[in-house]
Amino acid sequence: MEVCYQLPVLPLDRPVPKHVLSRRGAISFSSSSSLFGAPDPRQLSQRRGAISYDSSDQTALYIRMLGACVVFKQLFARDVRVRSQVGFEPERRSSHPYLCIDFRTLHTRLGCGSTSASSDPERRVHRLLSFQRYLHSSRLLRGVPQQIPLHILDEDYTGQARCMLEKVGNWNFDIFLFDRLTNGNSLITLTFHLLNQYGLVELFQLDMVKLWRFLVMVQEDYHSDNPYHNAVHAADVTQAMYCYLREPMLAKSLTSKDILLGLLAAATHDLDHPGVNQPFLIKTDHYLATLYRNTSVLENHHWKSAVGLLRETGLFSHLPAEDRLNMERDLGSLILATDISRQNDYLSRFRLHLDQENLCMSTASHRHFVLQMALKCADICNPCRPWELSKQWSEKVTEEFFQQGDIEKKHKLEVSPLCDREMNTVGNIQIGFMTYVAEPLFAEWARFCDTRLSQTMLGHMGLNKASWGGLQQEPAPVSEEAEPSTACADKGDAATAPSDGSTATTAGGTSSKEIPQGSRES
Repeated sequence: MEVCYQLPVLPLDRPVPKHVLSRRGAISFSSSSSLFGAPDPRQLSQRRGAISYDSSDQTALYIRMLGACVVFKQLFARDVRVRSQVGFEPERRSSHPYLCIDFRTLHTRLGCGSTSASSDPERRVHRLLSFQRYLHSSRLLRGVPQQIPLHILDEDYTGQARCMLEKVGNWNFDIFLFDRLTNGNSLITLTFHLLNQYGLVELFQLDMVKLWRFLVMVQEDYHSDNPYHNAVHAADVTQAMYCYLREPMLAKSLTSKDILLGLLAAATHDLDHPGVNQPFLIKTDHYLATLYRNTSVLENHHWKSAVGLLRETGLFSHLPAEDRLNMERDLGSLILATDISRQNDYLSRFRLHLDQENLCMSTASHRHFVLQMALKCADICNPCRPWELSKQWSEKVTEEFFQQGDIEKKHKLEVSPLCDREMNTVGNIQIGFMTYVAEPLFAEWARFCDTRLSQTMLGHMGLNKASWGGLQQEPAPVSEEAEPSTACADKGDAATAPSDGSTATTAGGTSSKEIPQGSRES
């Protein structure tokens, strides 16, 4: 559903309150400056957060708002022209409706009896708040509590975020800090930066408006209320994927198309994740389980959701139809590889290639298989991060597990493995996952790459495993402090749950997910 709103023109004889003029996020247009001209930095620094019009300015500004993000399409003159007429057909979106605001031409002029010819002339400005802020204000006036946080998205990065992007290839990159510095837009900011850094935007002639809109919609489709499977996790996987793409074995062999697919797959690999695992969807007769016949339900949904956004935004619409279909198919093959139920299958094939030393990176199918393994590593790399980061992921993923277990208990369903907060601790979950899932995979990846990064990851995992073991052996606190300690242990390790909340049992991790369809074999 899409709603169009036309905001009324504010009267000119009423001065603008100072507190409004000082709000952040505004863009001002004066009668002496054009829409595409360079704005006065002093004006921008003082007027951020709203849209300002000079009384003599008749420019219509078309703004599409995607959730918390405002896309200024007029900044891209190549595809979008200033709209001063009514009757254009806006794009439509079925799953997540967004708002469309059309600021029409302002024709109001000063009256003849105006006191404009004063000794100290004052420029009169029409101030229109963005609709999202207007909606927020009206909610407060009506006493309606705010349900969704309204973010303020600045166009330029802060100095700290810019500095972090310069070190985006470091393995100790703190994605939580970066997400705070970008005001909750880490996935958009990071992915856009990496695509631009590789020169993929120019090489594939990607439209900037379509690309930005696609990334905004991708971030929107991650559920922010999921403790683990949210946009921050996707940004973390994308950053890890970038680190792997820089490894010499990959950097000297991968094509630009491989890199583009790898980054897009990392950004969308958990798209629209519901925060519960596949067995939960099956036993509750969820429509997705029926749609995909109980086979790689979540992975297929992530893939098809990504394809839907690609087609809706038309990001690859300028490519030949056959190339578009190949891109979508290869993207699905990468995302489907994150199904943990096929962990042993992929690992056995990878080990066989390494034993026989027959991986030929000049072969497209072999490069694609290595990309699949890289994405699998990026998806479950949390145990290989430094302890401060790994522990945070531990708390988030186990909390998501336990939330599912609480729902299952409430509805008298069988509690899934690792989802009972009374039977599991972060230590046993983490140690079991590292032992049976993470260590075998990263040991083979170290055989393949044999670089400082691969050894660093194994080193971090060994230290983290020892840390969890030490915490397991600590004596239990006094009875009154036992509950807080247990609550802390109830928050597991993100590495415990590979993508899509797949759970490996503490005994070695047989996952309840089934073999996906459509995985590309090498």
